[in-house]
Amino acid sequence: MTARAGVIDKQMPPAMIFDILTLLPEACQAYAQASILGRAQKAGLIQVRLTNVRDFAHDRHRTVDDAPYGGGNGMVMMPGPLVEAIESLPPEPAAPVILLSPQGQVFDQATARELAALPRLILVCGRYEGIDERARLLKVDRELSLGDFVLSGGELAALAVVDAVSRLLPGVLGGEQSAEADSFMDGLLEHPHYTRPPEFRGLAIPEALLSGNHAAIRRWRRKESLRRTLRRRPDLLSRAQLDEEDRRLLDEIAAEEP
Repeated sequence: MTARAGVIDKQMPPAMIFDILTLLPEACQAYAQASILGRAQKAGLIQVRLTNVRDFAHDRHRTVDDAPYGGGNGMVMMPGPLVEAIESLPPEPAAPVILLSPQGQVFDQATARELAALPRLILVCGRYEGIDERARLLKVDRELSLGDFVLSGGELAALAVVDAVSRLLPGVLGGEQSAEADSFMDGLLEHPHYTRPPEFRGLAIPEALLSGNHAAIRRWRRKESLRRTLRRRPDLLSRAQLDEEDRRLLDEIAAEEP
């Protein structure tokens, strides 16, 4: 710590590094420089580094894909450029190489918390029909998926990981309570939100939120979080850590439901 003008400054922790290997660096850059991620980079809390896999092609056409052996539709990312791109990255700090793939483990909030404890992530964006299996065997430590659907490439998935993980880092949201209140942080969906005006097209703000009674507000929010989870994602309730008050609220909700 250093003292300056009577103020003690704590040394900032090193920025978490996200290395993204992609064929569309311009698409990733636009999102990474916007809003929360952009501010976090300017504040030195995260660093998003983009590597264009085409830079490691060895022909004048910068070819990174070819037809699959055995025939079939589509093209496959060649192992050479991708493996060389990964090997070109700085070795430190050590980081897992994560392939964004529909065949991977489904990315969720628990995984985001796990990854947020690491100093760095290397995110590989697949493209075409996928990557050559030899590149996966040689370099990939883990595969993650956003869900049971197929995207044109891994860029959107990689940015989703960067966004979700960054939100959990100290200082990124400006207030620690912001991330703690997000959906899934305690195993439940988040409660509804309201702002001005107090009435809009015949729909009014719930009275509890206007009461000024903080205990009543907390109770209303918890109850509505439970209600929304029960209606939309009842599977989450079986895994959530519920206390006696939560169970009383669920009983109230059951009595109120038609």
